[in-house]
Amino acid sequence: MTVVGVLHPGSMGAAVAAQARCNGAEVLWCPTGRSLATKERAQRYGLTAASGIGELTERADVILSICPPAYAEDVAVEVSAHPFNGIYVDGNAISPASMARVSAIMGRTEASVVDGSVIGSPPSASKSARLYLSGPADAATHVALLFAGTAVQARTLAGGIGRASALKLSYSSYQKASRVLAAVSYALARDYGVEEELLDIARGRATSYLAETAYIPKVAARSWRWGPEMGEVADALREVGLPADLAQASAAVMSRWDDDRDSSLSILKALEHLHRDGEHEPT
Repeated sequence: MTVVGVLHPGSMGAAVAAQARCNGAEVLWCPTGRSLATKERAQRYGLTAASGIGELTERADVILSICPPAYAEDVAVEVSAHPFNGIYVDGNAISPASMARVSAIMGRTEASVVDGSVIGSPPSASKSARLYLSGPADAATHVALLFAGTAVQARTLAGGIGRASALKLSYSSYQKASRVLAAVSYALARDYGVEEELLDIARGRATSYLAETAYIPKVAARSWRWGPEMGEVADALREVGLPADLAQASAAVMSRWDDDRDSSLSILKALEHLHRDGEHEPT
């Protein structure tokens, strides 16, 4: 039986790890310091509690780090403080440069490091997600096999560390920024009383985030995670000489929703909160 450790089981991490469990893996997690919601999630997915990070690193063959991007390097530091000679998969939305730093941190151990990126919704009986993997071919293939036939469609990429992260941020650069632009556009239209006309225009097109106003509160609730991710997008763009203004601006807009972490706002409240003075906006 392959033993998988997941750090830490948020909505995406727990759902991905649960798919490996469906294929017969035992999945460990560390309850110390975790919230009640996380503990309930781990129980729901049938994850096994470890006594601490020491037991997890000792027993796990594969460790999955799937967390908000701002914590990716801290998690790697935490793991690297313990002996580990398995496969460490960083599945976070971080730039190739950040991924290189994670790889260097894990170089303190005997682990094989795989760059991973998850694209899509948390996998379930009705939804699938893609897990892209790059890095050492044998290690990436081993991780991909953990998810064979599950709702996680694992795909390996040639080219080494950084490729999976670059793919994720290439997608995020459009997906998340366009969600933010849709919210700002709708907020402006509402301020001038033309929101119905804007919706009419948007609905006349085949697809448009502008027509998905019900998603705006979700953007507000997730901006505490999405903002740092857009910061990573900005870093990735700068690294290759591309303009990072839109990504940085999107992070600044999201900072106006910092106090709405994991909230359940109405559309009206989410739009009102965009009028905050932005005192926490990143510089």
